[in-house]
Amino acid sequence: MSRIAFFADLMGTLFERHALGAPAPSRTPVEELCAALLSAPGEVSGVRLARDILSHYRAMGADERADFFRHLATELDLDADRVIAAATRYRDGGGPSALADLCREAEPRRQELLRRMNQAPGATEELVRMRLDLLRLLPEAPELAAIDADFQHLFSSWFNRGFLVLRHIDWRTPANILEKIIEYEAVHAINDWDDLQRRLRPSDRRCFAFFHPAMPEEPLIFVEVALCKGTPGSVQALLAEGRTPLAAADCDTAVFYSISNCQEGLRGISFGNSLIKQVVEELRRDLPALRRFVTLSPVPGLSRWLAGIAPDRPEAARLLAAGAAADPETMAPEVQTLRRLTAEYLLQARRPDGLPVDPVARFHLGNGALLHEIHALADVSANGFRQSCSAMVNYLYDLSQVETNTEGFLTGKVVAASKKVQSLLAQGSTTGRKS
Repeated sequence: MSRIAFFADLMGTLFERHALGAPAPSRTPVEELCAALLSAPGEVSGVRLARDILSHYRAMGADERADFFRHLATELDLDADRVIAAATRYRDGGGPSALADLCREAEPRRQELLRRMNQAPGATEELVRMRLDLLRLLPEAPELAAIDADFQHLFSSWFNRGFLVLRHIDWRTPANILEKIIEYEAVHAINDWDDLQRRLRPSDRRCFAFFHPAMPEEPLIFVEVALCKGTPGSVQALLAEGRTPLAAADCDTAVFYSISNCQEGLRGISFGNSLIKQVVEELRRDLPALRRFVTLSPVPGLSRWLAGIAPDRPEAARLLAAGAAADPETMAPEVQTLRRLTAEYLLQARRPDGLPVDPVARFHLGNGALLHEIHALADVSANGFRQSCSAMVNYLYDLSQVETNTEGFLTGKVVAASKKVQSLLAQGSTTGRKS
């Protein structure tokens, strides 16, 4: 472990904050507690009030929590008249003090309430869960969206890269963390402890996760890595039982085959870009023989897109029928068609804003990767057939081109792709392309 990683772990230990038990809520109405916390002059009283508010929240039912959020949205919102008056004073040459007044008035009081609630031991994790409750409520109560904007504003600061700790997850990691890796795996399900062991113990397997000092036992995001010779074309080969592990020093390719976000309450707070870049640096330092860094990624929107074009494209209808059979032999005659239409989907199917329809493509291309290769029969699990008719993709992280690719994608919506992928479009009809 590098000295930087060691000290990051050390700081994480120093700043761990566990809840000191869950006291019963007081009889004071939570609205009065919120008002008292916003006016509390001392840290001790602030911590006590914050713990009491969180205790009240834990004891609430669904309807009571909705009422709590409505209180935040209405009673602790901006006062438009005060904002306008403060802006006018600043416009009229009020100077630094007027600017400070404007900044204060332009922030909803609920943001300061959430900050003060975070004083309580274990509060950060509870606030992440609170936001998840809010996200689940938003489809029925869109008027509460302003509160979510406040959560995002605060979380983007609290969970910025400078506070995150990268930890290597292996078979010696505490069992409670390993259980969460099993639970949170979102790409290729981990069936049991034996399956997890096959992903962590061999010499050619790695797993890394980001943690936050305030949530030391909750991974935020993790990536599983396979060390290989050459670029793999199927996840079955990577996860096969009974395979012979390679010596890590003999491998030339690192394959990021699963990236899982763990905290739904942190939706919209991006960790993946930083995680991949730091893991690449860790691997390059520890294994100098590595020359290539690629993903083996799902194509989660492909089947949905194929269903949209199937009425006008018989080949798309055939692919969907073969995918529904969930049988490699049935799909085998359609392999080239699958690769060609996957290339069309990734290169040409766009949202109204001009970005690719596929969310995984947007993530990796936005991070500077190149669409390197498309594989059929790469994921023959039931989910693989259902979401992409078994197709998977390699995105290549060429460190010398990452910055250029990122700029081209973000400014010009350019999808960086290899000549091999681009050539797939020339193999058949390209009519009827709709996103």
